Amino acid sequence: MHHNTIFLFYFLLVCTFGFSQSKFQIKNSKSTKIEFELINNLIVFPLKVNGAELSFLLDSGVSKPILFNIVNMSDSLHINHVESIYIRGLGDQGSVEALKSKKNVIQVGEAVKDDQDIFVIFDEDINFTPRLGVPVHGIIGYDIFKDFIVEVNYASKYLMLFDPKTYQYKKCKKCKTLDLDFHQNKPYINAKIEIHDSQVPVKLLIDSGSSDALWLFEEDSLGIVPHGVKFFDDFLGKGLSGSIYGKRTRIGAFSLGDFHLNKVNAAFPEASAIGVARSYKERNGSVAGEILKRFNLIVDYGNQKLTLKKNKYFKKPFNYNMSGITLEQEGFRIVKEQYDAVAKDDYGNRTNSNSMVTVIASYRFMLKPAFKVVELREGSPAEQAGLIKNDIVLKINGNETKNLTLQEVNKLLQGDDGDFVKMTIDRNGFIILVSFRLKSLF
Repeated sequence: MHHNTIFLFYFLLVCTFGFSQSKFQIKNSKSTKIEFELINNLIVFPLKVNGAELSFLLDSGVSKPILFNIVNMSDSLHINHVESIYIRGLGDQGSVEALKSKKNVIQVGEAVKDDQDIFVIFDEDINFTPRLGVPVHGIIGYDIFKDFIVEVNYASKYLMLFDPKTYQYKKCKKCKTLDLDFHQNKPYINAKIEIHDSQVPVKLLIDSGSSDALWLFEEDSLGIVPHGVKFFDDFLGKGLSGSIYGKRTRIGAFSLGDFHLNKVNAAFPEASAIGVARSYKERNGSVAGEILKRFNLIVDYGNQKLTLKKNKYFKKPFNYNMSGITLEQEGFRIVKEQYDAVAKDDYGNRTNSNSMVTVIASYRFMLKPAFKVVELREGSPAEQAGLIKNDIVLKINGNETKNLTLQEVNKLLQGDDGDFVKMTIDRNGFIILVSFRLKSLF
């Protein structure tokens, strides 16, 4: 099956700074509820910055909010008290210039914080909206988790933020509570992986900002290596400092406390792209959205613990991108559509009679989303069939893409080993047909 992945936003600030001491406050209540969209295993939810309504990702892998994709929002979004800094993230293209902004007002649901530091990136290339197909203006993590006990209900798609002073844990026989460790305000958890028929203990970053299942850092001494198992080279996602490539494989099992998952997807990112992430020597990788979404969570930073309960996604198989295609919503294309076709008599009046009539069709030109091939795995069925980067996808198995979302288009590429895929594409104005069969690599 197809699974489109994107990795966001572990970063390092290349400067020294102090953090403001204010906290979120929930006015006249002990809790607040925020509904979210779950897109590619990522939590996208509404958040206000200085009164401007934006969409953010909830990313436990970041220590301070980052704001981007705001080029056309200068009139409604006011950023004050700024100084220039540099941010380094995953990828191998170096640091990114940003502004550190102080004294911002952040609102999440009914929770408000009036003295928030934010890091603002104006580089238009740092824009993850095309990869998700919905507007995303920033990421936030630690500042929410540190001030609340956070219930993350992946199954029903909502967050609950609770005042830690009044929160009471409910009795739950099916829940398991595990200890958290922290390094530079980021949460880590101990787990086990089964690789090369051996059980290996690992310390993993809990990373809700990655849509993958599991990232592992190669370590020969522990046997955490892709050698000896089936793997393929692939695009893993996009970080603040560029694209990330590596090897994809499937390990025998993954255990988190008493919870066990079999045949779990894992990726080994190239060392050149994860220098920032490997600065913490005890870290062996990340556990991310494709695994996290299989649980409903209670995240308690104050008491350094995580409570998990299996949900409806727990037994879902781990899928991966068999086609080898990564799509992006690349702006819009002009589409000619018929919107009226009526029968009229010789006097121009509408008629349903059997007399001599003229059928008149009316057309309009509409802007529709354009879905472009931005990554193509070498040797994949789609590449072998003749698809190339920058092709615009018009149809998949007879389904026109013009009225679909990116998630719906990606779903059309899902299937099982051997399933047939027929695509109509636009290549520089030429209409081309491409067809291939999905092929399992495991």
